[in-house]
Amino acid sequence: MADLPTHTIVFEILTRLPAKDVGRSKSVCKQWYALLSTQDFVKIHCSRSVVSSNQRVLLIDDLTCSVCPIISNNNDYGPSSTVTFPFHHQNNDVSILSHLNGLLCVCFNHTYELLLWNPTTTAFKRLSTPDSHGFYINNLDAIGLYVDADDDYKVLHIKRRSGVLGVYVYSREVDSWRNIPFITRQEYLSPHFNWSAGTFCGGTLYFTVCECWIGGTNVVICFDVNSEQFKEISFPPVPSNGMVQGVLVNVKNVLHMFASTGMFEMTIDLWTLQGDYWIKVLSCPPIPPISLSLWCDITHYVTNGNWFVMTKLGKLFTIEMDMKPFECFYPVSWFRGFKGAVFVQTIVSPSI
Repeated sequence: MADLPTHTIVFEILTRLPAKDVGRSKSVCKQWYALLSTQDFVKIHCSRSVVSSNQRVLLIDDLTCSVCPIISNNNDYGPSSTVTFPFHHQNNDVSILSHLNGLLCVCFNHTYELLLWNPTTTAFKRLSTPDSHGFYINNLDAIGLYVDADDDYKVLHIKRRSGVLGVYVYSREVDSWRNIPFITRQEYLSPHFNWSAGTFCGGTLYFTVCECWIGGTNVVICFDVNSEQFKEISFPPVPSNGMVQGVLVNVKNVLHMFASTGMFEMTIDLWTLQGDYWIKVLSCPPIPPISLSLWCDITHYVTNGNWFVMTKLGKLFTIEMDMKPFECFYPVSWFRGFKGAVFVQTIVSPSI
């Protein structure tokens, strides 16, 4: 048993266990506990967990949330299980802002506090501090969750306060916030611009920045997570005769965007980023009209060439895309619907 931590066969088997079974396996013996707690084990286990069978849909209710598997043969929800929040909160108070490798960055709507939470292990970490770091205001701030070259999980928080922009990075490794410079156009500080959550892809966090009226300015802001430098690239050349919304998705470490335009009905084009330029992949038929109140409880996922729009009761409608790269589930959020998320079941911890 003393040689178990370095035994290749045992290591290979354990890194392929479901996340919840890894948690139970820690109680087998001290050697297994030490092995399963190492960062190398967690990293390899996480890389092998990013498969459709390990993905779940999380939908938030007033006091609890439900977690549902996705049934691959009919692309619908399986039986749900209830997960009780491990932290104190008020009714209908938790919003999901970002997700990566099983971690969710969430916000309390009444106190504005930020947390990192793994709904599979139930572990969480509060990110707010007495010196006003880690507080998020909806429609003003933007959040991105990423991993740098040193395998340190970090949160990028872009804050807009009374015409002043501040950019802060939280490091899980050192458990603290720090300010970083960000030189951008002054007009992006205006509340008329809507910043998306960050999408992590290929060592870069991407944000869509869209002006909230017809014919407004739309750009993509890129943050290199290792150099911590920002740059701006153009938006796909979509029609500007309606509202414009860009939904970013990481597909096999290649950035894609669902660029939607329209008013009562939305037309969707799928684009992929090559260098700093967008290449159009396909056009989808118009999406049927949906009330804004219903969007608040919707989550989306893309798989096997289809885009599924889901509510708590099941599938709302399907957009056929016939795209082979989408053979795994990829979560998307649209119209800033913070009540749902697609996440991978992992053992990644929100704290060291």
